[in-house]
Amino acid sequence: MRGNLGKYLISLISFSMVFSSMFASANTLEKVQEADTITIGVANEVPYGYTTPDGEPAGEAPSIAVHVLNNLGVADVNVVVTEFGSLIPGLRAGRFDVIAAGMYITPKRCEQILFSNPTYSIGEGFLVKNGNPEALNGYDDIKDKSAKLGVMSGSVEYGYARDFGIPLSNIVTLPDYPSGVAALKSGRIDALAGTSLTMASLAQKDTRVELAQPFTPLMIKGKSIKGYGGFGFRPADTALRDAFNGELKGFIDTESHIAMVETYGFGKHTSPGDMTAKKLCQ
Repeated sequence: MRGNLGKYLISLISFSMVFSSMFASANTLEKVQEADTITIGVANEVPYGYTTPDGEPAGEAPSIAVHVLNNLGVADVNVVVTEFGSLIPGLRAGRFDVIAAGMYITPKRCEQILFSNPTYSIGEGFLVKNGNPEALNGYDDIKDKSAKLGVMSGSVEYGYARDFGIPLSNIVTLPDYPSGVAALKSGRIDALAGTSLTMASLAQKDTRVELAQPFTPLMIKGKSIKGYGGFGFRPADTALRDAFNGELKGFIDTESHIAMVETYGFGKHTSPGDMTAKKLCQ
């Protein structure tokens, strides 16, 4: 009897601790608003989320986070830098209140934390000559027109092109992106393949090439080759996540948002569209 009572008391205490923790966590929004301060976690990864030499938040995710949190009445946004693999454990342990690292929203991660709706999507893209003279807006165009596609040696794009059915004779392997840009400008290839973010970054550096827009999303074996990034929250912080989502809804894809993230290589070409965290978590 004493043993059962002891087990009951231990269970009651454990439940009380968990309940108290959940209650405290559920009030995170009120707490940070009252304190006028919050801490975000980043992985120091350019251009997604990092700090400047003087410790200020920078990158796509932190810039949006500061804007949203300021609108929610929190003026002081502090930053904790950690390894990417430590972001979720650090959040759950209370080292910071929001993951602002451009983290991809995946079903596995959704089992551990809450996510905001995505603020960007990263898929594949082509770099082409100005004006896109061959009208190459997707892998299907390369295949149909027997165009030459440049890919980096050892890159996933080589496998994408091969699996899509583009003849190996039309795939040109290059040692690096500068070589790819040179091959494009000289006419050795008709398009250079990579992530849309990388291709946009290359386009900003050379006025003779541009990002192919619009771009047909790459599908291989019925699977979309695309990732969506958002902000992470503790499981009990639904109020904070919902308030965050409310601000994102009226901000993402506006002129102000595009102007904010263009400096990091993001923009209209990385719009998440109507994708939601709920869909991505399924």
